Amino acid sequence: MTQLPIPLAIPNLGEEEKERLERCITSSFVSYIGPFVTELEEMTAKACGARFGVATSSGTTGLHLALISMGVKKEELVLIPSLTFIATANAVKHCGADPILLDVDAESWTMDPICLDNFLKEEAYQKQGRIFHRQTNRRIAAIMPVYVLGLPANMDKIRDIAKPYGLSIVADGAAALGAKYKGRPIGDLADLTVFSFNGNKTVTAGGGGVVVGNDPDLMSQARHLSTTARLSGLEYIHDDIGYNYRMTNLQAAVGCAQMEKLERFVEKKRTINQIYDEAFSGIKGVGLFPKPRWADSACWMSGIVLENPSFPAVITLCQKLKGEGVEAKPFWRPVHMQRPYLKSIRSALHVTENLWSKIVTLPSSTQLTQAEQERVIGSAVKLLKEGNP
Repeated sequence: MTQLPIPLAIPNLGEEEKERLERCITSSFVSYIGPFVTELEEMTAKACGARFGVATSSGTTGLHLALISMGVKKEELVLIPSLTFIATANAVKHCGADPILLDVDAESWTMDPICLDNFLKEEAYQKQGRIFHRQTNRRIAAIMPVYVLGLPANMDKIRDIAKPYGLSIVADGAAALGAKYKGRPIGDLADLTVFSFNGNKTVTAGGGGVVVGNDPDLMSQARHLSTTARLSGLEYIHDDIGYNYRMTNLQAAVGCAQMEKLERFVEKKRTINQIYDEAFSGIKGVGLFPKPRWADSACWMSGIVLENPSFPAVITLCQKLKGEGVEAKPFWRPVHMQRPYLKSIRSALHVTENLWSKIVTLPSSTQLTQAEQERVIGSAVKLLKEGNP
C-alpha cells in the first residue's frame, strides 16, 4: 500500500471555519467591511497582550503599514537581520527606504544585540536628536527585529540599545503568535508588532496579517492609512496617500475560527518540536533548533541543523526525503545573498553565513500524527547514517 506524502506545513481546517464562512456569505459582508475583521483584530490583540489590532491583506503589507505609520520615509534606513524571509527587507524598500543588514546570534538565530550596539556606536552618529549612518549621512529610522520560527528576539537588550538613539522598533513576528517572552505575551515588546495569517502559519486566514500595538494614536494612524486614508463621512475625501491594505471579512471569518484553536495548535507545535529534539539529540553532528533562556517559541517550524560535513548537503537530503514521501525544505537564503540586496549596507555576518545553509525544516503541521512523525524521523535518521558511516 502506497503511503501518502507527509507535507511540511498545511492548514488545519474544520467545521468551525466552514460555519463562519457560511455566516459571512449569508450576511453579504464579504469585503473589508464586516464584523469578523473587527473580531479578528480584537482576538489577535488579546492573544498577544496588546491593546489594539489592525488587520491587513498580508503580513508584508502589515510590515509596510507598520513602518510608514512609524514615520519611515524615502531614503531612510532600517536595521534588520539578514537571516530572514525576504519580505522583511521588501517591506523596507516599499517605504522607499533601504535595509541595513545585521548578523544574528547563534543562541537564538535572531538579531544579535551586540552586533546592533556595535554598529550604532561605530557606524552612526547623532545630530539634533536623530541618528544617521556615518558613511551615507542617511537617517536610521527604525529597528526591525524578526522573531525567527516564532522565537522572540532578545527584546529587553534591543530596546535598551534603541532608547538612547530614539529609534522606533517594529517587530516582524510573522510566525510568533502564541510565543512568550520571559513568561509574558509578546505584543508589547515593540512599538508595533506584525503577525502573518498566511496559509502555512500556525493559524491562518488563507492570507492576511494583523498589526498590533498599544498607542491609540499610532494604531489609529495605521488603520487610517490602511483604508486609503479616507476621512469619515459620506464624501470621498482623503487626506494622505493611503493604501488599500484591509483584510476581507471572508478571510477574517476563517481567521477567527483558527484563533479559537491557537493555544491547542501552539501546544501541538511544541510537542512536535520536542519529539524531534529527543529523536535527533543523540546523533553526532546534528544540531537542534534554538531554545534561548528568555523565550518560549511558538515553534512554527521544527527541524535539524547539519553540522557534520560528511552528511548529505541540505538540498540533497531534502530531495532524498521527498523520495521517501517526506517534504522537507532548506531555510531562507539570507537577504544579503539575494540579488536585490547584494549592495546593501551590512555588518559582518559570520553567524548568518555559517548557519543558514545547514538548516533543514521538517514536517510540522498541527495535524501531524505520531505515526507520520515517526516515519519522518526514521527516514531522516536512515539517510543521515548513510552519509555518516
